[in-house]
Amino acid sequence: MTSPLVIFDLDGTLVDTAPDLIDSLNYAIAAAGLAPTTYADLKHLVGHGARVMIKRAFALREKPLSDEELEPLYERFLAHYLEQMPGQSVPYPGIVAALDRLKAAGFTLAVCTNKTTALAIPLLEKLGLSHYFAATTCGDTFEWRKPDARHITGTIEKAGGDLAKSVMVGDSFNDIASAKNANIPSVGVTFGYTDVPMAELGPDVVIDSYDELDAALIERLIAKRVAAA
Repeated sequence: MTSPLVIFDLDGTLVDTAPDLIDSLNYAIAAAGLAPTTYADLKHLVGHGARVMIKRAFALREKPLSDEELEPLYERFLAHYLEQMPGQSVPYPGIVAALDRLKAAGFTLAVCTNKTTALAIPLLEKLGLSHYFAATTCGDTFEWRKPDARHITGTIEKAGGDLAKSVMVGDSFNDIASAKNANIPSVGVTFGYTDVPMAELGPDVVIDSYDELDAALIERLIAKRVAAA
């Protein structure tokens, strides 16, 4: 039988990447004379990849940005981020123990992130997390990305999972919306980068700590979804 599959977002869910995202974003936009962003801005900027972060930073400062101007700034961001990696980015407290618990219970794990492959895979490897995951799908893995349901269903397929036995764990609108669009349960964490309170996004369960994430919780969510089908 197919084992339950738990899918994790990356930035703001598995790993606290805020310091490095802000640092590399500010390094990139400084070349255009843009005022630096802060952590308070971050929740409005992340979730759709580095190019969108740069675009939103310009919009935040009410400055125009053409596609021709964007690409050199993106390359500047990319080079800086990769050079510093993993920098100050760290797994969230309790996540490694939670991953170990789920693996010990026979669950399959995966990552579904809008971060590009060039940034996501090295980060997971350098933090020693990549071996936990049967599949990692990124913002450029498919032609679509979260909140499109096909990013979730494609991840499930790559991980060898079953839609009816899959759960999404995330910190933002994209994660919760993609789970709803794919008709799978979701667990929302409160410590990530959402600019909307997690409870308002409507996940099936909200957790404040990874101490709350275990096999029993995942199994309850799957059983509830199966009963409602």
